[in-house]
Amino acid sequence: MLKPFQENIIAVSKQKTILTCLVANNKTYTVIEWKKDGLGEEHVLLYQNGHFKPENYHPSFRNRVSLQETLMKDGDVSLILNNVSTAESGTYECRVYMKGTGSWKSISINLSVVDPPGQTGGDTEDRGKEDGGKKDGGKKDGGKEDGGKEDGSVGLKVGLPVGLIVAAVVGGGVFLIYRKLKAQKQGSYQVPAEQQPV
Repeated sequence: MLKPFQENIIAVSKQKTILTCLVANNKTYTVIEWKKDGLGEEHVLLYQNGHFKPENYHPSFRNRVSLQETLMKDGDVSLILNNVSTAESGTYECRVYMKGTGSWKSISINLSVVDPPGQTGGDTEDRGKEDGGKKDGGKKDGGKEDGGKEDGSVGLKVGLPVGLIVAAVVGGGVFLIYRKLKAQKQGSYQVPAEQQPV
């Protein structure tokens, strides 16, 4: 039996991401496969009879994926994905061949990769090689979609209004404190005893 830690994972692009897969009876597996939808017969990672098989990896995952070998003996066959990109969003499958039962066990994990706050546009699967490394993805209108309309920065669209709200709250708080101190100062003045009404 396989156990996922999470079935839906959100990761930030250009970071390390771990897709957790745990084997309940850890001594009985001989093959560990990690696959991703859309890759056909190629693997994200393949471990067979005690050896990694990088020649079977999809080219975009070579030299960027691994398992935590020290934890494998304890049944942790989690996939470590380094420098993840938005193009790698999708459904991943951890498949383990159970030697004792002669059957495959598998789990699926949905990975959503997002850009860091304030950054838009993702990496392509070929990491920008197909369009000659152009930042605009090789589009005629400079990378703009929807007839040349610019999407803009999500960080700026969210951060600017939030910053204005915070500034208004802080400014309002300072103004209220000032008024209270002014009122206290005026209220603390006492008329001399000879001028007080009897």
